[in-house]
Amino acid sequence: MSLKVAFLNENARAPTRGSVHAAGYDLYAAEEKTIPANGRGLVDLGLSMSIPEGTYARIAPRSGLAVKNGLSTGAGVIDYDYRGPVKVMLFNHSTEDFNVTIGDRVAQMILERIVTPEVQVVQTNDLESTERGAGGFGSTGINDEKKRKLDEAEAKE
Repeated sequence: MSLKVAFLNENARAPTRGSVHAAGYDLYAAEEKTIPANGRGLVDLGLSMSIPEGTYARIAPRSGLAVKNGLSTGAGVIDYDYRGPVKVMLFNHSTEDFNVTIGDRVAQMILERIVTPEVQVVQTNDLESTERGAGGFGSTGINDEKKRKLDEAEAKE
């Protein structure tokens, strides 16, 4: 299995892994760009690639940029059959502009296997029941005492 990369301009760099055990490949900016405070910007990587069949690439933030500069990534899926220019959407959650320079590591790419089962539409009562049921949005992150009190409050309503 290989990841084929084609450079689209002279500033492009091949993705690299920071260590032998790193899950992600660092992605490098091929252009200078200012990501405005509390804004967003699309950063060109200057490359296209051929993702291995049976996988997709997920674009994820680099932890250092997130912690130190308030940057995150968005719209981060590269499908197996996409062959166009790869760009990274950066969101700046800080109150200061962030300047990207050529060669900066702006995101990481993680290759993941995909599963695409056939979609089968069924009635609600045909779904297998689970212990969790319909509990969502924090339902598994509260302790039993808080859960009991919430359940009691809902029962009174």
